[in-house]
Amino acid sequence: MKALVLNGVTPAEDVELSEVEIPKVIPGWVLVKVKAFGMNHSEQILRLHEIENDYINKPVIPGIECVGEIADASDSDFQAGQKVAALMGGMGRSFNGSYAEYALLPVHHVFPVESSLPWTQFGAVPETYFTAWGSLFEGLDIQPSDTLLVRGATCALGYAACQIAKAYGCQVIATTHREGKLSLLAEADEAVLDTGRLCGKLAGVTKALELVGPKTLSDTLQCMEKGGIVCNTGILGGVYTLNGFDPIKYIPNGVYLTGFHSNWPTREVMRDIFAFMDEKGLEPCIGAVYDFKDIRDACVALDSGKVNGKIVVTV
Repeated sequence: MKALVLNGVTPAEDVELSEVEIPKVIPGWVLVKVKAFGMNHSEQILRLHEIENDYINKPVIPGIECVGEIADASDSDFQAGQKVAALMGGMGRSFNGSYAEYALLPVHHVFPVESSLPWTQFGAVPETYFTAWGSLFEGLDIQPSDTLLVRGATCALGYAACQIAKAYGCQVIATTHREGKLSLLAEADEAVLDTGRLCGKLAGVTKALELVGPKTLSDTLQCMEKGGIVCNTGILGGVYTLNGFDPIKYIPNGVYLTGFHSNWPTREVMRDIFAFMDEKGLEPCIGAVYDFKDIRDACVALDSGKVNGKIVVTV
């Protein structure tokens, strides 16, 4: 089969496909014929930096999500040809991921899906919508009465979060640091240009999804109404940790800070996401679609950060 195999730091311009053996099935794992996969910022981080760490099982095929059909069900309760989605659990880091024609995946991170979405749209859902869903409902416990701030909304995760929250009944304030992208936030009730400081410019914010990350987290906390919750899920700002973090001074009185790590999807949650999307008629925001043979071009597009919406690769 064809696959993208990483042995070390690989700029997008150096990406090329290799011929490798189709994985042999083992107990507790299933072989998936990949039909499509979404591309993610974390795969860019892996390819450009994280690959150097010892905990990455090199050589490795990247890719933290995919959709496809069961090619070999092994000892699972799946059936050959069954439509599935797979994500996280070590995909593309601890074991080979989805940038391939076939993927051997642990059964506990492969999920049966009933959806009428075509493969291209289906491929844009798993990781992005699971992370948005978990951030909103588990991290923030959103209610229809909430006013939600999505900081860093012009990314695939931001678009998904705005879409879900609006469909659920929330008022949504969405931000971008690029003036030219304000028009892309039309689904939000209010689109705001983020100059780095929003405190004092917003009112009534009860929940906030922080996608820029530690770079703007302090300011986001200062924007909240008393009793408000901030969920830090993204690191788009390129700052990954908080140095000298003093929670007593950093977190305003009566405001709550949490986070969401998308490594533990379940069948129940994945079923709920697709049922909600079908019920509300939601379709993912796709920015670009590439054929697998053009994976280099897809990686260049990912690294450029200029694609508005999810990048999907069809296999």
